[in-house]
Parts: sequence; structure tokens; C-alpha cells
Amino acid sequence: MAVGARSGHDEPEKRADGTSGDDVTGDDMTSGEPPHGGGDGNDGDGPRGKGPKKQRSFWKELPLLVGIALLLALLIKTFLVQAFSIPSESMMNTLKKGDRVLVDKLTPWFGSEPERGEVVVFHDPGGWLEGETTPEPNVLQKFLSFIGLMPSAEEKDLIKRVIAVGGDTVSCKEGGKVVLNGKELDETAYLFPGSVPCQDSFGPVKVPEGRIWVMGDNRQNSLDSRFHQELPGAGTVAEDLVVGRAVVVAWPLTRWATLPVPDLFDQPGLDQAALTVAPGAAGIAGALPLVLWRRRKTAAGRTAGE
Repeated sequence: MAVGARSGHDEPEKRADGTSGDDVTGDDMTSGEPPHGGGDGNDGDGPRGKGPKKQRSFWKELPLLVGIALLLALLIKTFLVQAFSIPSESMMNTLKKGDRVLVDKLTPWFGSEPERGEVVVFHDPGGWLEGETTPEPNVLQKFLSFIGLMPSAEEKDLIKRVIAVGGDTVSCKEGGKVVLNGKELDETAYLFPGSVPCQDSFGPVKVPEGRIWVMGDNRQNSLDSRFHQELPGAGTVAEDLVVGRAVVVAWPLTRWATLPVPDLFDQPGLDQAALTVAPGAAGIAGALPLVLWRRRKTAAGRTAGE
């Protein structure tokens, strides 16, 4: 006896999961089977069973960001630039007490040496700041100074202008101008108004190689190389004590300015001292071509005579 034969089939259709039934769509689904699209809340766009990735909390990332910022600040302070505070009036009006300057510490790493006319920061060569007191910073100031976000309050550093470098000869007569390698310097562009180049005579001083002679722009209020000639180095400063060159006044903003080298240090003749260091050697070098020419001429004459 035929039992409900449909569409030419004698038996109900078999499903993929082994169950049987007449209706393969609609409401006849087993309760454990998910709807189309996966039914896992991922809308079929990602791997089955995985939800959207949670974003890390800002407060969890904040310590990492702060750590990176502090590390960068420390690296910048160590290798690139550092802020310094002007403690006195010895460099007026170029620099006033309380100004903050940025010092280039990068170029010395590439072998750059201090040049005439530059404003440089250097460590105390020994005895220059004897008796000077420095304020005791608090813990926060020490930390900010360490990473370079605040000028150092403990280190005994000085800031002056380089007047002469190794091999130069510098001197000055009372009330006169500074003489560098036989050339008078017209320093009116940066000297404090009313200040004279030197109120007391000094020199001539021959600056040793690897050292510099420094002076403040406020000559009547600057204990510079002139006043430490009795100390080791005779008033000169070793180049390896130079922290770097001050390149810009960064604070206060109303005082913002660059610190270029004055044009007077580019005048011809300042480097002539190098030619007079060894006049005998220069004379031999000049005479050598003439001697060789005479010898060739003599040899040629002998050959022709033969």
C-alpha cells in the first residue's frame, strides 16, 4: 500500500545532519541550529566565535606615553639641546638675568670646536665660581632638570663669548680696544651700552691649542678670562669643558632672539697668526720650488754643454 508518495519519491528526504523531514526551510529547524549568517553576532565578517577586538583603555596607555615622552626628553637633553638659565648680568644686553637660552649640544659630537664670536656655556674650569652660592632645588626641580625640561639649578656653569681660540694672540690696553692677532675689534654691536672693551690692560696672551679665551659682553661686570690668569690655564678654558653653543633666547617670549656670530669676527687678517707660528717652515716651503727650478736649469745647461 502506498504511503504518501510525493514527487515521485518513495521516502522522505534525508538531511545533511542525518535527520529527516518534509520541510527543509521555514520553522521546522532544530532548535540547536543557528540562523543564517552564523548567529554569533559577528555578521559573518570575521572568524566564527570571535567578537570585535576591544580598544585598550586610555588610562592604561597613559603611563607608556609618559614614559616615552620622558625618554625622548632625556635623549634630547643629552645629545641635542639643553635649556640654561642666565644667573647674572655679565652678558647684558645680549642676555639678561633670568633669560632662558637653548644650547646646541649636537655639533660638538661631530667634532665641532668653539669659534670666535660664539656665545658658549662651559663648566667651571676651577675657581671661577668660588664662593658663589647656588639655590637648593626641590625634588621636582631636580627631576625636571635631569630630563632637560628645566634649566639646571645645581651645576656650576658659566656663559661667555669666545674672543680667541687656540693659536690666537689677544691683548688690550686700558680704555682701548681688544686686539686679536694684530687686528682691533670694533665690539660696539654687542657690548653693553657705556661699557668699554677693557678697563684694565691685559696681555698679550697666546692662547694654547685646545683652549679658548672668553669675555662677557658687560665688561665692567664680568669675571671672565681676564680675572683668572693666576689660575691653571692662565684664564683660558679647555674646549672639552664647553657644553655647547647658545643659539637662541627661548624665554621670555618677548626676548626671543637668535645668537649669531657677529660679522667682525669674519674680517680678513684674523687668521694670519697661523702663518707666523712657524716662519722658518713657511720660508723653507716658499724657497723649495725656487731651489728645484735652479737645479733643473743647471742640469739642463750641463747636458747641453756636453
